Amino acid sequence: MTGIKLFVGLGNPGDKYTATRHNAGFWFIDAIAAQTNSKLALDAKMFGITGKLITAKLSPNADVWLMMPTTFMNNSGKAVAALANYYKINPAEILVIHDELDLPAGSVKLKFGGGHGGHNGLKDIHAALGTPDYWRLRIGIDHPGDRNEVINYVLKAPTKTENDALQANIHAACGVVDLLIKGEFESAMQKLHTKNE
Repeated sequence: MTGIKLFVGLGNPGDKYTATRHNAGFWFIDAIAAQTNSKLALDAKMFGITGKLITAKLSPNADVWLMMPTTFMNNSGKAVAALANYYKINPAEILVIHDELDLPAGSVKLKFGGGHGGHNGLKDIHAALGTPDYWRLRIGIDHPGDRNEVINYVLKAPTKTENDALQANIHAACGVVDLLIKGEFESAMQKLHTKNE
C-alpha cells in the first residue's frame, strides 16, 4: 500500500485564530516541522504554507509535503487540490489532520474515507478532490454539549487541561508519521488507538 505523501493540517489563518481549538491541524504541522527541522514557507500558488518533510527515515528521492492552507477553513479544498494536482498525489496518499468534536480532548483517531460529519474543512476537501477517500487524523477537542454553541466553541482557546491533553495527542501522533509515510496504517492505528484506551 502506498504511504502518505501530503500531510495537511486544517485551521484558520491569522493571529486571532492561532490558539483556537479549530486550529488543532495547524498545531500538528507546526509540531512535526519543529521536530524534523523541516522548513515551511508561504506558497501563494498553492494557497498555503508548505514545505518538504525532512526525515532520516525517508529515502532521499521521496517527496513528502507538509501544508497549512492559508484559505479559511471553509475553502481548504482549494489548497489541497492545488498541491495534490501539481505533484500528482492521489487522494489515498493524503492525510488531513483536523479537530474533531465527537472525540474527547485527549484522544486521537486515524481513519480512511467516510463522511465529513459537518466539518466545513472536510466538506470542501471532499468537493475539491471529488472523493471522500483520503486519510484523516481526528484530534479530539470534545463537544460543548449544545449544537448552537459549536461555532463559538471551536473558535475559542481550549482550557489548560484540554490543551495539555491536545498537545500530548499531537506529540503521540507525530510519533507515527514514519509509519504513515511507509503505508503501515494498521501499525500506526494500533499505536495511536491503544494509547487512547
